[in-house]
Amino acid sequence: MNKSIEFNSKYINFKEEILSIIKNFNTSNGQTIKDHRNNIKKFSLEQIQINVKSFGVPNFFNSIVYAFFRLSKANRSYNYAMKLLNLGINTPTPICYYEVKKNGLLTNSFYVSEQLNFDFPISEVINNVNYPDRISILNDFVGFTLKLHENGINFLDHSPGNTLVRLNNSKPTFYLVDLNRMRFEEMNFKMRIMNFRRLTNDKEVIKIISREYAVLSNRSEEEVFKLMMYYSNQFLSRRSIRKKIKKIFS
Repeated sequence: MNKSIEFNSKYINFKEEILSIIKNFNTSNGQTIKDHRNNIKKFSLEQIQINVKSFGVPNFFNSIVYAFFRLSKANRSYNYAMKLLNLGINTPTPICYYEVKKNGLLTNSFYVSEQLNFDFPISEVINNVNYPDRISILNDFVGFTLKLHENGINFLDHSPGNTLVRLNNSKPTFYLVDLNRMRFEEMNFKMRIMNFRRLTNDKEVIKIISREYAVLSNRSEEEVFKLMMYYSNQFLSRRSIRKKIKKIFS
């Protein structure tokens, strides 16, 4: 078996302890945060808390893809986090990624980051019409998304659960998580509006979001709203079709 690792030099003093956690991940006593296709556990070290994300074992086809054509999700998560921080975009501090390959094919991979103490995901604001300062927070979130676009960051998983919010004197600061699906590229207007499609299909929320994005990008409010509704409905329709097809063949 071949193993590869890239480690953030700021955390080098924790390297051996973190590697031990990774190697014994399944039997470790960390706090489980997520247990699904990908498993996430939280661990307390002497001075810091860390999240260790174990990506699901890829099928044979994907193992070949990750071996020859594409970086692993763990690798991408780590390097994308580094890029985001260099561009002034907040994300939990990356610590390392770790890969295990057998006969040249990827079997297991892990991404480790520092635990982020946050107040709520943006989904709580999007889904709760009575959330305190809702419009103000949503407007700030739109400004944050515009900053992504202006920096050429196409966050393909820009969904409600993947932006965490931390309040500082009632002022929100936004952090991106679940980073492995991202492209760094110049984004035209349609690409930018399409990037909102996963967030909501709620017409009233889209009115709020589109109004602020129109102001910040110096575009027609009607134009932004119509296009945002179109892409949101299109995404919802396609997701519904995929679920029906999956149900038929399951």
